[in-house]
Amino acid sequence: MTDAHASPLRLFNSLTRSLETFEPVHPGEARVYSCGPTVYNYPHIGNMRAYVFADTLGRTLSYKGYKLTHVINITDVGHLTDDADAGEDKLEKAAAERAQSIWDIAKHYTEAYWADVKALNIRQPAHWSIATDYVPAMIAFAKTIADKHCYELESGLYFDTTTVTDYGRLARHGTDEGESRIDPVDGKRHPADFAIWRKTPAGETRQMEWDSPWGRGAPGWHLECSVMSEALLGFPFDIHTGGIDHREIHHPNEIAQNQAHSCSTDSGARMWMHNNFLVDRSGKMSKSSGEFLRVQLLIDKGYHPLAYRLMCLQAHYRSELEFSWDGLGAALTRLKRLVMAAAPVRGATPTEATDRRLTDLLAKFDAAMSDDLNTAVALTLFEETAAMKKIDAGQKAAALAAMDAVLGLDLLTTERADLRVRPKAATIGEDEIEATLTRRKEARAAKDFAASDTLRDELAAAGVEVMDGDPLGWDWRLSN
Repeated sequence: MTDAHASPLRLFNSLTRSLETFEPVHPGEARVYSCGPTVYNYPHIGNMRAYVFADTLGRTLSYKGYKLTHVINITDVGHLTDDADAGEDKLEKAAAERAQSIWDIAKHYTEAYWADVKALNIRQPAHWSIATDYVPAMIAFAKTIADKHCYELESGLYFDTTTVTDYGRLARHGTDEGESRIDPVDGKRHPADFAIWRKTPAGETRQMEWDSPWGRGAPGWHLECSVMSEALLGFPFDIHTGGIDHREIHHPNEIAQNQAHSCSTDSGARMWMHNNFLVDRSGKMSKSSGEFLRVQLLIDKGYHPLAYRLMCLQAHYRSELEFSWDGLGAALTRLKRLVMAAAPVRGATPTEATDRRLTDLLAKFDAAMSDDLNTAVALTLFEETAAMKKIDAGQKAAALAAMDAVLGLDLLTTERADLRVRPKAATIGEDEIEATLTRRKEARAAKDFAASDTLRDELAAAGVEVMDGDPLGWDWRLSN
């Protein structure tokens, strides 16, 4: 690492509830597993905050010089409608409701998720691990722990959580600090016991089911992540990420499986990291609300998706973030100003940043990101660098590129006009806008200011903001 990358990387480990210096299991490498989506519906923007966070972590590890192997899974089987291990399989339920093939549903929503990943400039992981590709491996894994750690019920194979050390310590179950409790389910030895394999009920047929020593059926949701993380990263690996909701049930169950499989107290990952919730006071975050908040809805309303990425970066990943349209609009304005500030050096050939002003900013940026991914501070340093005057263009371009490699805002390839996204509800096209602006320019030249004002008002009524004296000329007036 160079001096600009010299700050030790310290990250918050949910398992110990403390900041820890990152020490890779394999020198020079970073192996990261992120819980991916259950592809029974479109992801909402709260879901996508987890992947912006995981991407920022991965970019930071790359920036710090580590060879990154990042795995994100796609859950296309096993996740029940209740995280407390009850209810129907989410994919089976969606297939039945829509009278479609479960495979077609999984394919459609996986592709929709990948489109959101691209829109938010989230880097491709080393592996997209598809749960159904690993069912034979899941059965083999379950066989290794069944005799000592599991028991059978009529409904399937269950994990006995009393057979491992300190079950639930990630969520701090059973303590005054515990954030949640798991509801009891009839037939289990202990309320927290969870399904390893779920048998298909007699007389029923699932679209996704396999033969196993415990009957024909499907794996439990928690099993897949243990199996795929070990297969692709090996135990132990460095970091496991997910939303804070996974800290309460899913990840403790993964840890229990990993302990049983390894015959040790190891959790599988050295560090467990969780992003906090995105809160929406309008109630449209839930997928049951109809027009719920998804990335495509933001685009349909005229917001560039990178504005949402910036909105996420403005808050620390461990803090709760409230979504509002005003907040998103402010993030879009901030993004526009950043793009405008970087415009003069966009075509410059990057050269090593040796100017003391830039090296100081780069060192502060590194310190901010090394302090548990403090993106809020890093953004202000990014802005300060972009606004810097009277400095070598190549050096400035290099400094911005180094910072943007971490923040992922595409500052040196995005132009201000790219941020002008047509709202889906717009009733006027760009050609008509340009023609009206030409007529307005002619009216102003003829000093017919009444006509000029009328044309401006017509555009405003159509959602177009006229920006006199600005080279861009016009932008959409966003309202919600």
